Amino acid sequence: MLNSTSSLDVNSIVRQLMTVEQQPITKLSSKEAGYQAKLSAYGSVKGAVSGFQTALQGLNSASKFQTLTATASDTSVFSASATSIAVAGTYSMEVTSLAQAQKLVANGQISSTAAIGSGAATTVTFDFGTISGGTLTNGAYSGASFASNGNGTRSITLDSSNNSLQGIRDAINAAKIGVTATIINDGSGTPYRLALSSDNQGISNSIKISVSGDAAIDSLLGHDPAGTQTLSESVSAQNANFKINGVAVSKSSNSVSDVVQGVTLNLNKVTTSPTTLTVARDTNTISNSISGFVKAYNDLATTLKNVSAYDAANQRGAILQGDATVRSLQTQLRGIIGSSVAGTPGNLTTLSSVGVAFQKDGSLAVNQPRLTDAMNNNFDDIASLFASVGKSTDSLVGFNGASSSKPGNYAVNVTQIATQGKSVGANTVATPLNIVSGNNDVLDVVVNGINASITLSPGTYSSAQALATEMQAKINGVNALSNLSIAVAIAENAGKFTLTSLKYGATSSVSITGGSAALSLGLNSSTPTDGVDVAGSIGGASATGSGQLLSAASGDAQGLGIFINGGTTGDRGVLNYSQGYASSLSKWATSILDTDGLLAARTEGIGRSITDIGKRRTEMEARLINIEKRYRAQFTALDTMLSSMNSTSAFLTQQLDNLPGSSRR
Repeated sequence: MLNSTSSLDVNSIVRQLMTVEQQPITKLSSKEAGYQAKLSAYGSVKGAVSGFQTALQGLNSASKFQTLTATASDTSVFSASATSIAVAGTYSMEVTSLAQAQKLVANGQISSTAAIGSGAATTVTFDFGTISGGTLTNGAYSGASFASNGNGTRSITLDSSNNSLQGIRDAINAAKIGVTATIINDGSGTPYRLALSSDNQGISNSIKISVSGDAAIDSLLGHDPAGTQTLSESVSAQNANFKINGVAVSKSSNSVSDVVQGVTLNLNKVTTSPTTLTVARDTNTISNSISGFVKAYNDLATTLKNVSAYDAANQRGAILQGDATVRSLQTQLRGIIGSSVAGTPGNLTTLSSVGVAFQKDGSLAVNQPRLTDAMNNNFDDIASLFASVGKSTDSLVGFNGASSSKPGNYAVNVTQIATQGKSVGANTVATPLNIVSGNNDVLDVVVNGINASITLSPGTYSSAQALATEMQAKINGVNALSNLSIAVAIAENAGKFTLTSLKYGATSSVSITGGSAALSLGLNSSTPTDGVDVAGSIGGASATGSGQLLSAASGDAQGLGIFINGGTTGDRGVLNYSQGYASSLSKWATSILDTDGLLAARTEGIGRSITDIGKRRTEMEARLINIEKRYRAQFTALDTMLSSMNSTSAFLTQQLDNLPGSSRR
């Protein structure tokens, strides 16, 4: 029997040969793994820089380093807060009354949904002012006078769609005119009563309501504290009255921010004995902010060190050891930290001046005694060391902002002070003046280029000041003006009126264009004068004026903006502009993280290398498939040939054994 069994293990041979053939792919995979590890390490670096930037955003604010605290000895009486412009000190407080808003209640109605009146179009006008003199009895005044506060009247329109009690309430609330309306059910036979409350506290915010149109609406809402009153006053408007350091103060609100500079007081109740307000420098917040800065730096520096250091214990370098990009980041970071800050107003120019210094291991640490000394002696200058700050030596020159400006100390020179547009009456108004509806009650004006026409309330005005207040209220109440935040102030001097736009600059103007009241008010031949923009230079280079804002147009100060809030022309001191460490490092982090920044360029390069390896591996794997096919075909053929040769050999052996005389037999 012939044995044709194969003598070759084709699978084993091909497998071993392919292991050799696959070595280049193995090397590529190893190389790819190295690139992936670097990419991951750069991801850690990017995350650390991003975290560093986030930490700095909270520190790039002057308020973080200029905070003061304001505390009350009895918080049930008042609470307080302070800004950076406050001055440390103690103050005695005595509160004798709290501010409150006027509240009015209408006569009861049987239904809150039934129509009131005929539904004819009716204008309801609200004015706000002060009620003086007279006597308040059962919710009504007798012998009192009403003077508008001049902040403008507001109106709503009622018709058949909203002339129910609910409709009137909703119309008032939707108009947001400074009055809140509700409906109260008092349980009587006519239970539904419209209740109105002024949104603003203080005696100058009492309400006067004029109705033009439906008589039924007038009998419900018409309310003149100096005349006919259909509403009942349930709560009188009242100012907050208090003493601070013995000085009597009266304010229209219980929240007061213009009594002690930089301090806001929130009054809660009347005192029975003096309480104390203490304003102090908030050194704890400043110390915490600086400690936060140090921690943010150390966290980033540690990450950069960990991805590039040599581990002596394990005799192994980190994945980015010796990496040029990481070395560049470390050098840039230390360079910014180690340099001084330009443009600071005082002696603090380096981190070491506030007790922050490098340690032997390259980290930063705070020397608390030295920081405390800096806060005690240079409190106002610490912000300039960390944040982007502009500080002027002239109290009427304020920093607005900076874009591309370089840090430095810039001299300010003003050649023209910004002014407001105004119109001055040429003639004296004769008082008392009787304003008659349809006769001498209309005045046409143009304010800042916007046309407006007002109708003065009819009646006898006993003084020029009363007329000034009425005109100001009506002009400031015109929607075409108020919607654009345009307003005027009207003053009278010796019977002549001056109308002044509240805006500054070349676009500020007021002119009288006509109206039946112009002659009676002495404004028929008034002289208008347009406002002008501020003009001058910053750092010796010409600057552009817009209202009171002066902006540097060229030079190192380009993009620097300052407000000139009055004063005189000529030299106006120096504007010190600094970009502190938090500001500079935040910009540095932004540039590093940009899509065209250092990290992006490096990781994109690694990404391209990984992609290239992937392409090469795909090509090699395709080639190895063909190589394996060829090996398998070749060794299978060899195996077949060897099997055939084995069969032939067996046959010949058998035949030889069968020959006569064969020794095999």
